[in-house]
Amino acid sequence: MPAPLSASPSTSPSASPSVPLSVREPLPVVLAGARGHGRSHLLNIHRLQRLGLVRLAGVCELRPLDAAELDGLGEPAQSDDFEALLAATGAKLAVLSTPIQTHTDLALAAARHGADILLEKPPAPSYAEFRRMADGVAAAGAACQIGFQSLGSHAVPAVRALITEGAIGEVRGVGAAGAWVRDTAYFRRAPWAGRRRLDGLDVVDGALTNPLAHAVATALALAGTTRAEDVTGIETELFHAHAIESDDTSAVRVTTAAGLPVTVAATLCAERTGEPYVVVHGTRGRITFWYREDRVLLQRAGHGPEELVHGRTDLLENLVAHVVGGTPLLVPPDETGAFMRVVEAVRTAPDPLPLPAAHWRTEPGESAERRVVTGVEALVEASAEQLRLYSELGAPWAAPAPAEAR
Repeated sequence: MPAPLSASPSTSPSASPSVPLSVREPLPVVLAGARGHGRSHLLNIHRLQRLGLVRLAGVCELRPLDAAELDGLGEPAQSDDFEALLAATGAKLAVLSTPIQTHTDLALAAARHGADILLEKPPAPSYAEFRRMADGVAAAGAACQIGFQSLGSHAVPAVRALITEGAIGEVRGVGAAGAWVRDTAYFRRAPWAGRRRLDGLDVVDGALTNPLAHAVATALALAGTTRAEDVTGIETELFHAHAIESDDTSAVRVTTAAGLPVTVAATLCAERTGEPYVVVHGTRGRITFWYREDRVLLQRAGHGPEELVHGRTDLLENLVAHVVGGTPLLVPPDETGAFMRVVEAVRTAPDPLPLPAAHWRTEPGESAERRVVTGVEALVEASAEQLRLYSELGAPWAAPAPAEAR
């Protein structure tokens, strides 16, 4: 049994907020996109509303929410016109959980109306759109938080502190692995799902850039590579087993300004869903971080394994604390610049290659059939362990050589 690591007290998202409730009225918030993943934001707003931090003032959806969906949230204004809703409600906060290709324009609209923003990941479908969003929001004087929930984990600074202290010696590289299951219904859930482009606009909805984007962002954060200028090179390998335009089985290797390799291998075609993780390799040990569980395992020479589950700060709650009391944002746009360099490399890479049918099989899924790539879990784990791409691990379908972007 691993021994517990020592740690300072941490705060979970459900703990009492650090913002004094007596100093202000709840901040009016508009939620754009309240179904699908947006449902999690609706529930979180409900939690913060009960704490007196926010008030749901408006919901922007193509089809209005019914009373059951709004249970406990009052009667917010509803409209499919985002700007009109912002103007009518006087919203101070906007939570954006909409299709990727809409992120930039909606964030700029919110900023124009004086609202601070929580923007779902990925923040934009291209680096140019990301810069247009980040620069425009900053020019308008609005705060913007990017919704990488894993970067609110207290494990991130804790792991960085262990690295700085030399707990595992000199860092050799960082690897991440994500093996998930998604059936064909997942790629039919919206017109933009599984697309690289739609109606002439970039979407870039691939395994690395959307469902397992947290693996990429978290690996980069643990490597101390968060800003665009921290990246010196990117190699990509993009494939798909499902009949989609984007990638569902992918690998990327980022070279950092410090010369470290950061690899991420991801698939949506696993035999079974596993917990994604990031592993920091050192000359005298390793640190593994299961980022959805906030769980850290330290293994080092001369010591037994040590494990700790950390707390997490909710990103919307952090945005409220920033607006009210100046608390620093945990994930401002520029701290996702390195991630957006990866998105850009995926966007500009050759279209993903279809995996030959001999290397995948069809299995029943939750609501539709799914495709399983033979042996892909072992490849994903080997990539994180060896810091290699699929082609370098001998995957029979991983050719030609990786594309490079700089």
